[in-house]
Amino acid sequence: MRSERPEPSELSELSELSELSELSEPGRPYRPSGPAESAVRRRAVLVASVAGAAIVALDGTVLMAAQPSLQRELGATVAQVQWVSTAYLVAVAALLVVCGRLGDRHGHRRMLVLGSLGFGAASAGIVLAPGASWVIGLRALQGVCAAVLQPATLALLRTAYPADRLAGAVAVRTSAIGIASAAGPVIGGALVACLGWRSVFFLNVPLALGTAALALAVRTPPPALARTEGEPGRTPEVPPAPGTRLNLGGAALLATTLALLVAGLVHVPARGWTSVPALLGFAVTAVAAALFVVSERRSTDPIVPGPVARSVPVAASMAMLLVTAAGVFGALFVATFHLQNAAGLDAFTAALHGLPLPLLMVVGAPLTGAALGRLGARRTAASGVVLTVLGIALLSRLGSGWAAAAGFAAVGLGFAAVMVTATGTVVGDAPAGYAGVVGGLKQTAVNTGSTLGVAVAAGLVPAAVIPPAVLSGGPSADGLARASSAIATGPTLLTLAAVAALALVPAALLPTRQLPARQLPAG
Repeated sequence: MRSERPEPSELSELSELSELSELSEPGRPYRPSGPAESAVRRRAVLVASVAGAAIVALDGTVLMAAQPSLQRELGATVAQVQWVSTAYLVAVAALLVVCGRLGDRHGHRRMLVLGSLGFGAASAGIVLAPGASWVIGLRALQGVCAAVLQPATLALLRTAYPADRLAGAVAVRTSAIGIASAAGPVIGGALVACLGWRSVFFLNVPLALGTAALALAVRTPPPALARTEGEPGRTPEVPPAPGTRLNLGGAALLATTLALLVAGLVHVPARGWTSVPALLGFAVTAVAAALFVVSERRSTDPIVPGPVARSVPVAASMAMLLVTAAGVFGALFVATFHLQNAAGLDAFTAALHGLPLPLLMVVGAPLTGAALGRLGARRTAASGVVLTVLGIALLSRLGSGWAAAAGFAAVGLGFAAVMVTATGTVVGDAPAGYAGVVGGLKQTAVNTGSTLGVAVAAGLVPAAVIPPAVLSGGPSADGLARASSAIATGPTLLTLAAVAALALVPAALLPTRQLPARQLPAG
């Protein structure tokens, strides 16, 4: 049987074949670049990566401002409005890892271009949508396209930057996500007020086209010889042997498992954790997950390659991201509920109260990049988790202005530290040839964690916030609701702080110092 890794003498032949199969520019094959050209290419890759990540982050935040107007204009039901978000979440969660693996095989620049163009086309379709059903279907298509482009934004950084510079590039990308998240509610509110809800989706069209144009301008190594330039002694990463087929059955099982899991979590607030539909859904999810594991073990080319599945830093980073995201997004859900229902603020003013969080993420991301070189991944991540836990605990005193501001700021700094450390570890620990799949795994952990956090928070809040007197609609119902909300918010946020604190366990498994990405055997 032919070894999956060719002998050194075969590499020149493989290089010639890869150049014939994929040209980085029309009529011009990819050639290893010199130091000056490499620096320019890295900056171009960073701009394309930031643009792709920012457009998805911006879309998620501006949507919140559009939903009430969308419901009124289209005559949509509450369930249909919920599915505008749910269809997107299920689609993107189901396909992130699979699309990342496809990028490893066929080229990340290609995936970023296709995903961006598809995202823009789906957004244009929503602008012209005649009814709520069309919006839901096109939002699902948006989710598919987001799953195509998101892993590529991280994988391109991995193939362009050497290990000692990767954390800085990841920090810039995280800062851009923070800026987009902070600007989203303001931009969305202004667009809806002046031009209507359709303008929110039209905004995606030029941004998506610009991202695709940036990606097309980037020269990248062919996928068959994806490598990190500037790392002396590195051996080119080798793709699956010719003729090896992707584990399509495993891909379908993974997509089914993640779609069922996210859909089940989204419906927990309405159905409850112990309802028959919820329990049945989680049982089916567990069966699908078990079948996926069996399929992966039998496959010669699994969706999650062996070096990735067996990597302790990758697994620890994933677990840390999932648990921390659950605490942070659950806390944001509760804080928003409190500010609008107990404090009586409108949506825009409530968003302004939470502005320190994304702004401090922008500040914290580059600080984390610098701290990683001094403290290493383990201590940096642990510090971020502690800051996040303290911030969520401070939010339990939302009635105090200083405590709320300090809480949002601490969560922003802490979550930035966790995000940058985990992302750098996940993407940097695996070989460049697997950068797409680890990027998909990382984003899946964040998305699943945020959905889990909201489900946990929504399951805790309603039972304590809506007493029988409020349900009866008596004259003091509004006052009782606000008082009850204030009482329920504290314990719920402390519970979510405890959930985030669980991230200290996987953080302890991260490397004590920042190590350069190492060459791992394929398989």
